[in-house]
Amino acid sequence: MNKKVQKNKKIKQSGDKMLLSAVIVAKNEEKNIKKLFKSISWVDEIVLVDNDSTDKTGQVAKKLGAKVYNYEGGTFSGRKDFAASKARGEWLLFIDADELVTAGLREEILNLIKYNKTEFSAYAIPRENIILGRVMKHGGWWPDYVIRLIKKDSLKSWKGILHEQPEFGGKLGYLKNPLVHEKHDDLSEMVKKTNEWSEIEAKLMFDADHPPMNIPRFVSAMLREFWLRMIRHKAFLDGTEGVIYATYQVYSRFLSYAKLWEMQLERSNFNKVKTQN
Repeated sequence: MNKKVQKNKKIKQSGDKMLLSAVIVAKNEEKNIKKLFKSISWVDEIVLVDNDSTDKTGQVAKKLGAKVYNYEGGTFSGRKDFAASKARGEWLLFIDADELVTAGLREEILNLIKYNKTEFSAYAIPRENIILGRVMKHGGWWPDYVIRLIKKDSLKSWKGILHEQPEFGGKLGYLKNPLVHEKHDDLSEMVKKTNEWSEIEAKLMFDADHPPMNIPRFVSAMLREFWLRMIRHKAFLDGTEGVIYATYQVYSRFLSYAKLWEMQLERSNFNKVKTQN
């Protein structure tokens, strides 16, 4: 690692023993890497898996002292399993390129693992989501627990294509201090990501033989999402940004189901042609 990272390291014990590795899977995150690395400069090593980036994500990460590996294609779970296999720490901190470790979270993690003060093999960490420039406390966005700190020998694998989750042995604990998640820069970025993710969600539902989409199912899905975000979780308490993002979640849900409908229609038309022939 570079001199700056070495100077800030506080956790490593004597010898070659590593207590904590930060594990990152990234694609085209050149603009976020420096800020992220500054918040995790205290870990024993940083492992970054570069997934087909077309910018300088890998080069910047190497310059900042990370061990960088290339991984083409694959699923989110496959990339994280690959990244975990390259890490040498007893504990693994999985973190995304648009997230930051707060000072409070750093100290909490250090106190847990440096002195082995834990009975748990994995921890869920609350996330403070910053959306459209505002810290969201409602709409279902807080505390938004994510399982990210895992003892390496307890980790079995990551499961799931889109909303992946780790499988591990042992008990799960909960940390108090949050990760900061700068979720979306602006509406244009949100729409771009939603278009990509909705395609995956639609395919998952299609492969699971979701019942044919029709008007009642569309209306029901939209109403459920609106009730969840705006009524149950009171998104309006986060002001204009909260209302915009809650409404956007309804649109995002609609887009996934609309793409599912499109897939089902194509299959139906194909089956009709096949029957006629």
